[in-house]
Amino acid sequence: MIRINLLPGPQKRRGRRAGLSLPTMGELSKLLGRIKDPLLIGVIAAWAVVGAVVAILYFTQAAALVDLKEQERTVQNEARRFRNVIAQKRRVSESRDSLVAELEAIREIDADRFVWPHILEEVTKALPDFTWLVSLEAIATPLDELADSTAKPPVVFQIDGRTSDVSAYTRFVSQLARSPWVRSAEFGALQSVLEDERPVQAFTVTVTYQTADSAYIRAVPLQASVR
Repeated sequence: MIRINLLPGPQKRRGRRAGLSLPTMGELSKLLGRIKDPLLIGVIAAWAVVGAVVAILYFTQAAALVDLKEQERTVQNEARRFRNVIAQKRRVSESRDSLVAELEAIREIDADRFVWPHILEEVTKALPDFTWLVSLEAIATPLDELADSTAKPPVVFQIDGRTSDVSAYTRFVSQLARSPWVRSAEFGALQSVLEDERPVQAFTVTVTYQTADSAYIRAVPLQASVR
């Protein structure tokens, strides 16, 4: 036969005494009701206020810390993205500068390539009848005559020729000076010499070349120039 004891016995009471139990609200109210000292009540109230303030500050600062960490991650991501953009822009700028330098070098080579063809063409067009050339050679420009030592020196050349008429010589120099590819044409020495036992006038002309305006430059396709 099994018996069940529903009444709290000594063992039950000993168990409650041995264990740790939290006071109930009623017990707390009774405990506070027994406190009659105003100073103690004030201390307890102050500690309660301080605890509430500390709890509020703790949770507030914890939430602010979470927000700051999130902002820090956002700023780090943005900084990483901007570093990548700046690095890419730097690479593009370096590539552009390299291409610009190559294009400038190509332009200089291309411009110098047609200097002497233009010179020969202008000299040929300006040459009058009964006048011929003996030599045409470039003259080095002294460095002390250049205003800027880093500037590219102009192309200067000297023409030695012969003519049977002095007026043809002056007409030749005037026509050269009017050419858009010539900056200046200066008269040189003029003297009588014998050519094939005939008296002729030997002359020299000093000419400074310049690049003509784009209006005088005529470009044709390569196939058309070959034909």
